[in-house]
Formats: sequence, C-alpha cells, structure tokens
Amino acid sequence: MQELQELEDFFANAGKQQVPIFLNQATEISDYDHFLQSHFQPLKANLTSKVNQPLIYRLKTLKLIIESNA
Repeated sequence: MQELQELEDFFANAGKQQVPIFLNQATEISDYDHFLQSHFQPLKANLTSKVNQPLIYRLKTLKLIIESNA
C-alpha cells in the first residue's frame, strides 16, 4: 500500500505529461489521465491480486520515463 501511495504522490506532483508516451515498442499512452485512472482504480480495489501486478509494473515504468526526461 505504501508503494501505491508513493506512486500516486509522484504522478500528482509530476503534472500532466505530453502524449504520446511509449512505455515500450508495443505500448503507447495516448490519454495520460485515462492511463493513470485505469491503472490506479483496480489497484486500489485489490492491490495484492496477481492480475494487477502488470499495472504496478507499467506505472513504475512510466515513472522512470518521466524522471529520465525531467
């Protein structure tokens, strides 16, 4: 839960990012706000579900991309 809160805080302070953002060659973010909402909502509902683990991975990847472009 701590990790989720840290990610939420980071994205709240990072501000809206310009799109498109490519997480990898196959994953393009074209709607930044929708991406965040669609990842945080299921994680808040059930953080420990194995189905939701890729969501945390994608959020961490996006965080690294934003930090590297800062």
